[in-house]
Amino acid sequence: MSLKTDTVAVPIAVLIVAMVCFQVGAAMAKGLFPAVGASGAAALRLALASIMLLAVWRPWRTRLSMREIRVIVLYGLALGWMNFFFYLSLRSIPLGIAVALEFTGPLGLAMAASRRAIDFLWILMAALGLLALLPLGLEAKPLDALGVGCGLAAGLCWALYIFYGRKAGAAHGAQTTALGMVVGAIVITPIGAAQSGVQLLSPAILPVAFGVALLSSALPYSLEMWAMPRLPTRTVGVLMSLDPAMGALSGLCFLGESLSWIQWAAIASIMAASAGSAVTGRTATPQLLPE
Repeated sequence: MSLKTDTVAVPIAVLIVAMVCFQVGAAMAKGLFPAVGASGAAALRLALASIMLLAVWRPWRTRLSMREIRVIVLYGLALGWMNFFFYLSLRSIPLGIAVALEFTGPLGLAMAASRRAIDFLWILMAALGLLALLPLGLEAKPLDALGVGCGLAAGLCWALYIFYGRKAGAAHGAQTTALGMVVGAIVITPIGAAQSGVQLLSPAILPVAFGVALLSSALPYSLEMWAMPRLPTRTVGVLMSLDPAMGALSGLCFLGESLSWIQWAAIASIMAASAGSAVTGRTATPQLLPE
């Protein structure tokens, strides 16, 4: 094996571990819904993850301009609402489908400036996959419309998260992530607290909540920050396209969520569009995990 292959293999493995952590964390979060609801689970994840990231990255040592602060606030708002809508979608639709719907955000962002014929092939494949997932009666039991809408809203927030994340992270990297998580927690935690009240502080659920925050945010962020600079951007894009399948497998293994063949085909179509866009794109950029 060549030195180059050895050098790339480790960050690829690290990024895959980060993706697996995120999906396992999402499955664990869904287990919190009966106790604190979707908004309560989102509040716990953001609040606890922000504490973890603050302790690790200590962003208060970073000097920020007013322009950088504005961008970080927008980045944090996108991050917080992305978590909120994603968890709302998980209330009524399977994890794999929620991830696939959310994935349309970064995919749409990557294709926004597409002009070549091959790019329109990826757009068509993504559109067909999305169409098959919409509650249009293709299935004997169509997906919940509100769940689908929340999944798509999470995708829009993911696109904004990427857009502002690139700007915010250009100068301060991981410190920006910690600050953005704090902003998201400040916005979403009161919503979760209004729904669940003191139940958010129940000793019975805090260990699981800490696990969700660690696996869904703190650990994947740290692994991602290490792996992405060491990988070609197209490699990152192709690897990230595996996310919907990982979500579906996580839902099957941990939540008992089985999908129909139409739903699996729809997820595969969105994945293929994402991978194809990453491979053929002229200026591929990392999508970032859906934190």
